[in-house]
Amino acid sequence: MSRGLPVQELEQLIGQRDYKLFLNTRNELYRERNMKEHPPSRDEALELMSRNPNLIKRPIFVKGRRMALGFDPAEVEKLL
Repeated sequence: MSRGLPVQELEQLIGQRDYKLFLNTRNELYRERNMKEHPPSRDEALELMSRNPNLIKRPIFVKGRRMALGFDPAEVEKLL
């Protein structure tokens, strides 16, 4: 099993942002656990994302304090 980022690194990456925005809604685990209707707590979500890297929405573009999640050309363009 591949490991993703440690929980501490995920915590730093997400910061004060809504952690639910980082959950990949197309991921099987997301659907199996019905996270849309019953989202995990922040701590549980961080642990799940650490153990299941595919649960993290990608790509993640970071420029300074600004960030774009997922493939959204308009948001990525704003970072450039």
